[in-house]
Amino acid sequence: MIHHVQVACPAGSEDRVRAFYHGVLGWEELPKPPLLAVRGGCWFRVPGVGGPDGELHVGVEADFRPARKAHPAFVADVDAVAEAVGAAGYEVHWADPAEIPGRRRFHTFDAVGNRVEFLDR
Repeated sequence: MIHHVQVACPAGSEDRVRAFYHGVLGWEELPKPPLLAVRGGCWFRVPGVGGPDGELHVGVEADFRPARKAHPAFVADVDAVAEAVGAAGYEVHWADPAEIPGRRRFHTFDAVGNRVEFLDR
């Protein structure tokens, strides 16, 4: 089991990050421990599907470049998530079903350009 995955963001982008992960996806923001909070960034609880919850940590990186290929993938109700993501103005890129037979999935890019994937249960 993975406890958390971390992606990066530029300094000062936390409100945009929150708008995507909390506002669009509905993930609860978690308080960062005080010694880590001074570094910026934010943490979110990722709801477990058939298992325990996990976490997504978004950390500030000085020379930030969005991850356009490397990405976390989350199990979710892909239709509901794709609808929320699209309604918020983010692009939804459905994967070719032949790539991974039996798994519906799509990817999008978060508020700072990091690739994020969602797979059905």
